[in-house]
Amino acid sequence: MTDKRRTPYDTVMVSGGFDPVHIGHIRMIREASQHGDVIVVANSDEWLYRKKGFNFMTFGHRAEILESIKGVVRVESVDDSDGSVCEAIRRVKPTYFANGGDRNHKNTPEKELCEELGIEMLWGVGGEDKIAASSKLVENVRTGPPTTEPVRYTFKHSER
Repeated sequence: MTDKRRTPYDTVMVSGGFDPVHIGHIRMIREASQHGDVIVVANSDEWLYRKKGFNFMTFGHRAEILESIKGVVRVESVDDSDGSVCEAIRRVKPTYFANGGDRNHKNTPEKELCEELGIEMLWGVGGEDKIAASSKLVENVRTGPPTTEPVRYTFKHSER
């Protein structure tokens, strides 16, 4: 991603709807934290409504969950009425702007502003592919239970 050596002052901004928060978001945030302190910009409830016609979780609930993820130093709201998080980028001026696997040079409206402000873009953070989609998770809830049998998993304990 980047060859620059991390400093104690580096910040990484990640953004998204996070509605609901899922494993892909966690992986993106955790990987972003390797580059600096993570500032999460969660899109507004209004943005979610414009995008998909509803919001599953309120901004406050999403922010509380996101703040609990290791590496996150704060969660910011944003005036995203233009469909972007440019307002937050201008206000916060992070060292990096990280994007997950579903984002690229063609579908990231913040790219031009980051170039203008000298903010380095990080691509494919958390993996090159989108491993989960919040809209798909919500759709699965609407259409009924999964058709596979439940499986009991064993996980190692948290590193926190």
